[in-house]
Amino acid sequence: MEFAIGQVVISKAGRDKGNVFIVYNIDEEYLYLVDGRSRPLKSPKKKKIKHIQPTKTINADLHRMILEKEYIKNADFRTALKIFMEKREENANGER
Repeated sequence: MEFAIGQVVISKAGRDKGNVFIVYNIDEEYLYLVDGRSRPLKSPKKKKIKHIQPTKTINADLHRMILEKEYIKNADFRTALKIFMEKREENANGER
């Protein structure tokens, strides 16, 4: 399982099970996750890779901004996740 900076992921375990995050940093066996609300940039969630479900969505803007160490606001993460959830809901409703 490969993960990328800026990728949208879903927690599979713990009290945050089912919550959606964006990968901010990758360690050997941990991912550092941000959602801009309960997990802001100043305190990302450290979570084992085995407890994360990847999605195929990578936010290109956040990916670039994180790698180039540009200024990022928590609102950028919230906006990206809101758009992801809206598209996910549209797809779920459209398949019926």
